[in-house]
Amino acid sequence: MKKILVLCAIVLFIGCKTKQTAVVPELKEGKNVKIATAALNDNQKNKSYDLGKRVLMTCNTSKFKPFTTSEATASVIKNTTEARLTKTCTRFRQYYGSFIDLQFVEAYVNKADQITIYRYKAHYTKKVANKELRVSMNADNKVTAIKSLDWVDYFPIN
Repeated sequence: MKKILVLCAIVLFIGCKTKQTAVVPELKEGKNVKIATAALNDNQKNKSYDLGKRVLMTCNTSKFKPFTTSEATASVIKNTTEARLTKTCTRFRQYYGSFIDLQFVEAYVNKADQITIYRYKAHYTKKVANKELRVSMNADNKVTAIKSLDWVDYFPIN
């Protein structure tokens, strides 16, 4: 009788045990690929720095030289107006102080549309400021987007 109970307990134990299969996550190939600093186009990198700095310097000088068609796409020219920059700059100066400079951190290329995204850390007079400026450039060396965000150490690959 004891043998039957032990045998039933073993069968019950084995039957109730969940099967664990090794689940290997499917590796997705991201849209954005990090570019080595040595492989960057220096002219495009310098242009992205100059144009990004021009936008943020508006906060200090209150004067903005609008982008030309050789510097930016039509949508960027349309959206980067002095009125919008003044509104943003007022908020930035209140919270972060005066803009000092940009520090290049890294660059990524979007494989789908061949746009290079340059990440800069923006430095302000107040030490609480931890901001990022992303400048996106297309193959024609034109700005396709300028975006200011809170700084995070990682860049979302997808």
